[in-house]
Amino acid sequence: MLIRWLAGDRGGQILLGLLAAVTLTVPILALAVPEGSAFHAPSYVVTLLGKYMTYALLALSVDLVWGFLGILSLGHGAFFALGGYAMGMYLMRQIGDRGVYGNPLLPDFMVFLDWTELPWYWHGFQSFPFALVMALLVPGALAFVFGWLAFRSRVTGVYLSIMTQAMTYALMLAFFRNEMGFGGNNGLTDFKDILGFSLRADTTRVALFVMSALALAGGYLACRMIVRSRLGRVVTAIRDAEGRVRALGYRDERFKLFVFTVSAVLAGVAGALYVPQVGIINPGEFAPINSIELVVWVAVGGRGTLHGAVLGALVVNLGKSYFTVALPELWLFVLGGLFVAVTLLLPRGIVGLAGGIGRRLRERRRARAAPVSDASLDQGTFDHGT
Repeated sequence: MLIRWLAGDRGGQILLGLLAAVTLTVPILALAVPEGSAFHAPSYVVTLLGKYMTYALLALSVDLVWGFLGILSLGHGAFFALGGYAMGMYLMRQIGDRGVYGNPLLPDFMVFLDWTELPWYWHGFQSFPFALVMALLVPGALAFVFGWLAFRSRVTGVYLSIMTQAMTYALMLAFFRNEMGFGGNNGLTDFKDILGFSLRADTTRVALFVMSALALAGGYLACRMIVRSRLGRVVTAIRDAEGRVRALGYRDERFKLFVFTVSAVLAGVAGALYVPQVGIINPGEFAPINSIELVVWVAVGGRGTLHGAVLGALVVNLGKSYFTVALPELWLFVLGGLFVAVTLLLPRGIVGLAGGIGRRLRERRRARAAPVSDASLDQGTFDHGT
C-alpha cells in the first residue's frame, strides 16, 4: 500500500528517506555523543530542527488546499494557533502549585487578574488525551463550520482568501482580550513538563523532535494518499474546472469541505507539537502576516507537489534564522522580494526548477547519444553489404 502511494513520487521518496536518516541520526548525536565533540548536537539545535518539522507539516496542510484544491487560504495560521493553545492549556494545568502564586488550580495569569475559579472551557485539560483530542477537534470544527458556510454559498477566489484572513484576524483580536481567559497579550508560557517529563531535559527535547518528524512523515503519507485516490482526482478536477465537475453531478462543496477540514487538523497537530518545543503560545500566532508567510513557503518550494512545500518551509525558515540576525531590519523585505521573484521567475518553485534542469540534462544526453547510434547502424549496414 505504501509503495503504491509513493509510486512515481521520486521527490517524496527522497524526502522520507532523508527524514528517516535525520530522525535516526539526531538523537544519537544529541544523547550519545559527548558535549565536547564536534559531532554533538546541542539541545537548541534539536529544538530548532523540531520546530522546523512542525513548520513543514503546516506547509503541507496549506499545499493540500492551495496546490490541489485551488483554495488560497490566508487563515491556516489560525488552525495552527488553536492546536497550540489546546496543548498550551494542558501544559499550564501541569504547572499546579509550582507557579509564581502557588495556586494549584488557577494559572498565574488568572490569579494576577483576580479570577476566583477556573473557566468551564479549561476543565478537562489536565488530561493529555483530552488536550490532544481538542488540538485536533477545535481546528477541525472551525474549518468545518467555516467551510460549510463558505462553500455552500459558492464563495471562491480572492473573496474566500479575504474571508480566511478576516477569520484569523478576528481570532487574534479576541485572544488578545484578558477576559477571554487565554492569557491575553502574554499568552501561555512558563511550562514545566509534559507527561511528567521535564521540558528542559535533553531526552524530552529529543523525544519531541522525533514525534515532530514522525508527524511530518505521517502527514505527508496522509496527504499523498488523498491526492492519489479517486477523491484526489476529483479534487484536482475541481481546481482545474469546477464548473464542469459540478455539471457532471458531483457535489463539489463536499469534496472541498473534506479536504479543507483535513488540512486544518494537520495544522492543529503542527501547532500542538510546536508549543512544548518553543515554550510559549500567544495571540501573535494568529497574526495575518504569519498565514501569508505560509503561502510564501509553499510557493518557494513548489505548489502542488507536497514535498516542495516541505522544502520551501525548511529553506525559508533557515534563511529567516540567518537573516533575522544578520539583517533584522531587512528580513521582511527579503521575504517579500523572494516571493515576488519566485512568482515571476520560478512559478513552479524550487522543485519545478530542479525538475526542469533534470529534463534538459536528460534531453541533452539523448541528443548526444542519437548520432552515435545512427553512425553505428550505418557502419553495420555497410559491412553487411560488402
